[in-house]
Amino acid sequence: MVLQLLILLFIAFLPPLFYMIWIRNTERYEREPWKPVLLSFAWGATVAIIASLVLEIVLSIPLALSIDEYTVQSFIAAVLIAPFVEEFTKPLALGMKSVRTNLDELEDGLIYGAAAGLGFSATENLFYEASFMSEGLLLFTVLVLIRTVGGCLLHASATALTGYGYGRSLLERRAFSSVLPFFMMAVGAHAFYNFIVSFELIGALAGIGIALLFAVLAIRFIRKKIKALDRENER
Repeated sequence: MVLQLLILLFIAFLPPLFYMIWIRNTERYEREPWKPVLLSFAWGATVAIIASLVLEIVLSIPLALSIDEYTVQSFIAAVLIAPFVEEFTKPLALGMKSVRTNLDELEDGLIYGAAAGLGFSATENLFYEASFMSEGLLLFTVLVLIRTVGGCLLHASATALTGYGYGRSLLERRAFSSVLPFFMMAVGAHAFYNFIVSFELIGALAGIGIALLFAVLAIRFIRKKIKALDRENER
């Protein structure tokens, strides 16, 4: 049992930690200190997860009372409730003093947001993978691959958008409301990914393929943005 848990922890947390290092090292000049990056990751893996679970349960109560069909309930929860709640709780990591004081360049918000998203994804991976262990090796392996690529990169990319909006409002002394468009983009990206994964009309495999492609393109966009902003700071 202990060995099984250790294996699950390794499978769930190693890829997000690798992605976190990869994204943090995208910045060539004045890279972010490890402490606030790891704190952002830890926030996503703990506080954001717990807060999201509570909020999603609370928001799902009226949904369950008004809609009898469980499939419809699950779809609405995945496409509407989860993206909104999770993209709200994850970027709150940037409000921590250690993170906020190190947020001195526009690309920093992208990096800290991505780190928080990856921490969230790591714990979410653990939950999903633990629940699928009894479904057989093939299904478990497929789930791990989907979570490792799609889930991790989606969470990183979406939360990076809100992180960028927050950093922009902080550094350019904009109204806090200026974060809202970036938050809505994060929610929209997350909702689209969940919709494609859940939408079976085009076929489960096709939906998963499109979702994975979307996640890969999203992280490419985030890394290109980090590189562009990083180069601008060196001029």
